[in-house]
Amino acid sequence: MEAKDEFLDIYYDNIDRDGADKLLDWLEKSDFFTAPASTSRHSAYKGGLCAHSVNVYKRFVKLLESEYGKEWEQKVSKESVAIMGLLHDVCKVDIYKEDYRNVKDESGTWIKKPYYKLEDSLPYGHGEKSVYIISAFMKLTREEALAINWHMGEYDQRVKNGGSYMMAEVFYRYPICFLMHLADLSATYLDERPLD
Repeated sequence: MEAKDEFLDIYYDNIDRDGADKLLDWLEKSDFFTAPASTSRHSAYKGGLCAHSVNVYKRFVKLLESEYGKEWEQKVSKESVAIMGLLHDVCKVDIYKEDYRNVKDESGTWIKKPYYKLEDSLPYGHGEKSVYIISAFMKLTREEALAINWHMGEYDQRVKNGGSYMMAEVFYRYPICFLMHLADLSATYLDERPLD
């Protein structure tokens, strides 16, 4: 199944919140379904952002089942899991632009090679930008907002730059947020590969 079809199936089957239809319409009009997930790391290909989002959702469900068993829905709703897994990286909409650079091929000849460059017209951060975008269309629960905001975990610039224990506090108080971070890591490093 194509990643977009799988994304839409999960979205329609699970997300029924006010504004979800408007958010999906916005995603359809953006490059969400054709954008890469990164410039050169995981899923750095056309459609990679959508594929990554589906992978994160699937990993999230597996982690919830592993931690809480078949009764995981008593901890978090299917709708919340779909929102967090599928929408955590909407901050990447319309930020990757195709360009070309000159590189030498194996014979030493210069050729133009396509690549993605980053041009973010709304440099609002990463997880916090996703929360900002989603919130323009539909209301998030506290746990959803925190999980999306901190899904980068120790790779978040606010944590990498030091001086803040907010992420750790969130993970202690809301274990679902920690599992969301693990789902993102698992999808990135186990399901996806960087370009050669």
